[in-house]
Amino acid sequence: MALYAIGDLHLSLSVNKPMDIFGDVWANHTEKILAGFSRVRSDDTVVLCGDTSWGISLEEALEDFRFIDRLPGQKLLLKGNHDYWWETAAKMHAFFEQHELHTLHLLHNNCAFYGDYALCGTRGWFRDEETADGAHNRKVLNREVMRLETSLRAAGDRPILCFLHYPPLYSGYSCPEILEVLQRYQVKACCYGHLHGPSHRLAIEGERCGIDFSLVSADYLDFQLKKICE
Repeated sequence: MALYAIGDLHLSLSVNKPMDIFGDVWANHTEKILAGFSRVRSDDTVVLCGDTSWGISLEEALEDFRFIDRLPGQKLLLKGNHDYWWETAAKMHAFFEQHELHTLHLLHNNCAFYGDYALCGTRGWFRDEETADGAHNRKVLNREVMRLETSLRAAGDRPILCFLHYPPLYSGYSCPEILEVLQRYQVKACCYGHLHGPSHRLAIEGERCGIDFSLVSADYLDFQLKKICE
């Protein structure tokens, strides 16, 4: 049994959104995802750190969900900034049940347990979100901080592994509100996605603020899932 993470699969099996326009690394990326999952066993768990499907509704993302569901292991899905299909948890649970997508689960306003660890997470906050309306920015940031705290509180006294879509820090940027919460709850490690192409060089990996950070964007990992622990 093992725990893996990867983000930003950007699947588009039902929509015309070719990813190879973003560079050669994205050519045939669906096949690369298949190859990356070849090491995963049925009793493993994979955290998908957002931007899973380009579909703009649950129905439009269905073929992407079916593709993921056929891959080995149980999958925990986070919301990314491009997951326009995202609905309320109740609607998504019902949709997954209706279509017999039994390996897909949500990591959103909750936490999951893996061995002795609590798996927590949310989308997070990033400068991509910022608009001219500072009040709106603060509202969305506060909402994400609350969601993260809800997830972390559910961990109880277990050691915590956290998963975000947006990086809470990278070269020249940090989100102090998110970092404060991660430190206060003594998070052991944090995986994040969102950064692509030239932005990879800005990623911060390794220990900062007592937390072990890892970038798990699919193109950064060359579509090979990152093993977090056994």
